[in-house]
Amino acid sequence: AVTQKTIAEKATCTGVGLHSGAAAQLSLYPTRPGVGITFVRTDLPGAPEIPARRAALTSTRLATTLGRGVATVGTVEHLLAAVVALGVDNLRVEVDGPEIPVMDGSAQPFVALLREAGIFDQHVARREIRVRKPISVRDGDRVIRVSPAARLSVSYFVEYPHIAIGKQRIDALAIDGASFEREIARARTFGFLHEVEALWRGGLARGGNLDNTVVLDERRVLNQAGLRFPDEFVRHKVLDLLGDLALLGMPLLGHVEVERGGHALHQQLVERILATPEAWAIETSFAPLHSLAEEELSLAAIA
Repeated sequence: AVTQKTIAEKATCTGVGLHSGAAAQLSLYPTRPGVGITFVRTDLPGAPEIPARRAALTSTRLATTLGRGVATVGTVEHLLAAVVALGVDNLRVEVDGPEIPVMDGSAQPFVALLREAGIFDQHVARREIRVRKPISVRDGDRVIRVSPAARLSVSYFVEYPHIAIGKQRIDALAIDGASFEREIARARTFGFLHEVEALWRGGLARGGNLDNTVVLDERRVLNQAGLRFPDEFVRHKVLDLLGDLALLGMPLLGHVEVERGGHALHQQLVERILATPEAWAIETSFAPLHSLAEEELSLAAIA
């Protein structure tokens, strides 16, 4: 049976936000089944809680930002990618600043943090969205679609007019904890020097540097140690996608294909999926469920 999971004990790290440049402490706590992933701004009055759901999305500019009222938390996608890939369903994420620490620009530090905390089986049926019919979104030459498949897999294509990137493709990568750690988790966020300089002038990317971002000038990668993968750029896009899909609120079973994507396109797919309930079913390891109302009744019965 596929069951819900949380972490076994608290885990903490510190770092700076990629865009705010603000130092922040991040603490992960286990929480009960059915709660999902919740961010908590501990530095604000009342410690407001922000659910990792599409309804809480406030921005996809440069990163994925969630908010509730005046409280926001930015750059959630790298942490969420690690959480989803390692199969963690329920988690309380406390942060004392406006942005999740960027660490080294990848999801690997968050994988290590989750492994350190330990993954705890909660012995309650996991809810999953199984895609029954294809769902797609097109925006010019950008396309994203999801098709029925037995498990989550990703195909991703990027194309940049830069000699160090060009065309890169990942085909039908089955996503689980092992494949994520091996193929995706270490891929870092990237940016172009002229864009980074413009962001700095605009007061953004203040925490960005060569320790946490792959930076390219007109011709080459500026990081002294070079790339972690020859195709690190498309791998990081897969990482971002997985973090963005977390806003569905439960794991997705389907094959996701993306051409020239980014946070905005990823979130358009999340929105389209949620708006097309006839194209999918909520399943547990015990029996398929076809509506959120049935799901709530089932969870009440299990609890």
